[in-house]
Amino acid sequence: MTAQPPTFNGSNPALYSLIAQQIANSPQQRITFAEYMDWALYHPQQGYYTIHPNKIGMQGDFVTSPHLSSDFGELLAAQFAQIWEILGHPAPFHLVEMGAGQGVLACDILRHLHRHHFDCFEALEYLIIEKSAALIAEQQQNLANLIAQEIAQEIAQEIVQEIAQEKIQWRTWAEIPSNSLVGCCFSNELPDAFPVHQIVLQDGKLQEVYVTLGANGKFQEAIAPPSTPQLAKYFRLIDIDLSADSYPDGYRSEVNLAALDWLKTVSDRLQRGYLLTIDYGYPAHRYYSPTRNQGTLQCYYQHSHHSDPYIYIGQQDLTAHVNFTALERQGERCHLQTIGSTQQGLFLMALGLGDRLTALSNPGQSVNDILRRRDALHALMNPMGLGNFMVLIQSKGLTQAEQGRSLQGLEIPPMA
Repeated sequence: MTAQPPTFNGSNPALYSLIAQQIANSPQQRITFAEYMDWALYHPQQGYYTIHPNKIGMQGDFVTSPHLSSDFGELLAAQFAQIWEILGHPAPFHLVEMGAGQGVLACDILRHLHRHHFDCFEALEYLIIEKSAALIAEQQQNLANLIAQEIAQEIAQEIVQEIAQEKIQWRTWAEIPSNSLVGCCFSNELPDAFPVHQIVLQDGKLQEVYVTLGANGKFQEAIAPPSTPQLAKYFRLIDIDLSADSYPDGYRSEVNLAALDWLKTVSDRLQRGYLLTIDYGYPAHRYYSPTRNQGTLQCYYQHSHHSDPYIYIGQQDLTAHVNFTALERQGERCHLQTIGSTQQGLFLMALGLGDRLTALSNPGQSVNDILRRRDALHALMNPMGLGNFMVLIQSKGLTQAEQGRSLQGLEIPPMA
């Protein structure tokens, strides 16, 4: 008999049934939380990002920096233009956006490079790595509109498609050869959405959280030994000793093994250039502070957040903060050198956000437009919000001279 989803929790019934069947078919009638999260977010027919590609933005469940203002993408574009110059003006120059959402950031970057750094734009190949077919469709529509309206406005319509195919491509990692990319791979709020394992300390031992199906039809948790030795190795990688007396029994947190695999893949494809990661998170000693004893997992539904991943299944976003120490340590193992890290607010200020605030008194704009843009710029650097996101920059294959060049975004901002 097929399990029936609880009617009160707002879940997608089809996805609930698929996960329940997966649990029933598993040898011990349980799956890891990472498997559960992967199905909830990324199932190719019923996952959150498949069914709800429009849930990102002002009218969705959460807002990202590109949705606040085009300034975010334009300032990133200025950093990419400098990277192109540091690398010696390579052609092609690869910009690889990993997890491009609805394509808003890609549009802002391409528009700015076309208008203000045309030589860089001419050398550009913009690659998008995206799992969700629904998001790919939305990205393609938005970018087609951009090409028609901005880039191709003065040329024949039949050339528009040629430009699109030349400049913008959608690829899987399997379709990109090893050591073939020269440029910059980047992401904004990507690793936080990777499926995470949940761990718990029980009687001083590292255990894992599994998802099972209760007799009442609800998903429930079970605690058992780890599904993989990689969980224990993860804590050795980041020098965290969970056996220390300071960690209480019942201490719970997350382990993002998928982020380690992702870094290995990116490094394998990158021949020469940079990896830029923007996300919310902490270094390991703060992430795994004994006082943060319930981890960082959050659920987002209609611009509110809570901590129950077993309601609104397939209808809500699931996310966990990023352990930036793990990204740095894994990067070192994968031949990536840490160039530096900073807060998003400082990064954007160094790239000229302060100048944009100063120039807001444009007589051609209405007072309401000026106030809206001012609020958006302040939100991008707000140390209590988006401005506190971390920006990690790593590199691979740079010459000694290239390593000696400082990136503008990591310099001390004029108004810091």
